[in-house]
Amino acid sequence: MDAPRPQQLIELGDGLVLRAFRGEADLPELFRVVEESAEHLRPWLAWIAEHSRERTAGFLASRAELWASGEEYSYAILLDGAIVGSCGLHRHDEATPDGTLEIGYWLHPGATGRGLATRAARALVEQAFGLPGVTGVEIVHDVSHRASAAVPARLGFTDHLRRPHEPTAPAETGEDRVWRLTR
Repeated sequence: MDAPRPQQLIELGDGLVLRAFRGEADLPELFRVVEESAEHLRPWLAWIAEHSRERTAGFLASRAELWASGEEYSYAILLDGAIVGSCGLHRHDEATPDGTLEIGYWLHPGATGRGLATRAARALVEQAFGLPGVTGVEIVHDVSHRASAAVPARLGFTDHLRRPHEPTAPAETGEDRVWRLTR
């Protein structure tokens, strides 16, 4: 019997859907959305500096294998059928405690300010706690990224700790804020 996995399609109402990426089929639209979002994402996400069609294709090509292995669950955030961002569950690094998954998310600037990231993160929390052995969920962001902080605060996460990190994106201060929610 296969190990339990999160749902690949999560319908959240009002046209908001989380859908597992579909490899090459998502390439044109995801690439365009990242291109349009580049300046919005650049201050906070290091990977945007190396954004290219080839990197987007590589990202999408790896999703099915990572999902099957249980290492990472990545979703397209769809609004009224169009990709407006991405979110996922993953084990971030050795600083993440056993039994804990991290939630990550980003949105196209035209999709911000409407609670979409909060609704997506809430759905990911539900999916995470449905997996065997998961006892906690974290959201980690640079302390200066206030928009990212609003999501875990709305969802009842605890402001758990601050830790140093090597800044990799232009607006990062070198201090992470770690929010935690436990069962």
